[in-house]
Amino acid sequence: MRMRNKKNLAPRMEKCAAVQVFGPEENRGRWSTLLPGCGEVRAEMGCGKGQFTAGVARQSPEALIVALEKVPNAMVTAMERVMEEGIENVRFIDGDVAALREIFAPGEVSVIYINFPDPWPRKKETKHRLTAPAFLAMYWDILPVGGRIEYKTDQAWLFEWSLEQFSYMGFRLSEVTRDLHGGGVTGIMTNYEERFHAQGVPICRCVAEKTEDRPATPVPDKEVFAAGKTELTAGT
Repeated sequence: MRMRNKKNLAPRMEKCAAVQVFGPEENRGRWSTLLPGCGEVRAEMGCGKGQFTAGVARQSPEALIVALEKVPNAMVTAMERVMEEGIENVRFIDGDVAALREIFAPGEVSVIYINFPDPWPRKKETKHRLTAPAFLAMYWDILPVGGRIEYKTDQAWLFEWSLEQFSYMGFRLSEVTRDLHGGGVTGIMTNYEERFHAQGVPICRCVAEKTEDRPATPVPDKEVFAAGKTELTAGT
């Protein structure tokens, strides 16, 4: 269930209007023009409170980071963080991942970040997972050959399922690890990731690369891959 908006949300959002994109479809095919000297466009599927977003933006000032988030209460915190830190290469969209093809042109996004998405553990919810074939087909369309998805989750069963979906849809897997921080903190953490790591929960991560220029056709929603024991016991 979507959380109720806070009473002061509207004025806070208004103060951050400079970094929010209204009518994102109008920027389809021209996102790079929003950042002078832009070298690439990256997209984050669900930025939450923006700790990871801000970290990536600071690390790669030549890249425009387009962060999607459908929960305004979380997105406003991310926008405030970016504005307070003076980060200029992030833009936010209050919207859903399902609209990606309308927001980005084919091959326009070089990197897609998917961090700790909702697991949707029940078999009937499979199509809602952000690594389900229908979503992967959208990512495929907006990535160029050589473009990649960087994926992290704390759900081991979901990670194994997602690896199968990436492979089935034609992505080449690399940097596959089931304990990202086992030898010490690696990369930029999200707020959730810091919490999980502090609790000793292993973090799974992989990179999925688009290797050829061809259509990616998703399987029918009624078909569920890897719907075995992990589906029956995951998430309570």
